[in-house]
Amino acid sequence: MIAGGRSAGARVACRTAGELGAAAVLALSFPLHPPGKPEKSRADELLGAGVPTLVVQGGNDPFGRPAEFPADGAYELVEIPFGDHSFAVPKRADIGQDEAVKRITDAVARWAGMLGA
Repeated sequence: MIAGGRSAGARVACRTAGELGAAAVLALSFPLHPPGKPEKSRADELLGAGVPTLVVQGGNDPFGRPAEFPADGAYELVEIPFGDHSFAVPKRADIGQDEAVKRITDAVARWAGMLGA
């Protein structure tokens, strides 16, 4: 079983993976910190999942841009360029919304396949 969620649901999935017996966690738009408050990091929740974890994060997510995540290798991080917390990309972006969704689904499918799921 893969536990997963988006935003607050991603936090819950990380916190409960062990007690659920999950083999992995899928964290979509993990809220690393409240917008504008990087000092209130929630990295411990992410790092404490204890199972393989995939984080899919928008490049412009105010709850934590990919470069703000800890670089300890306890999870895999996939950036959706220009994406916000909902993975919406602005019309002026180098990729369209359909491409953003494709990158999300491709990353999840590849990762789940590596797990044997």
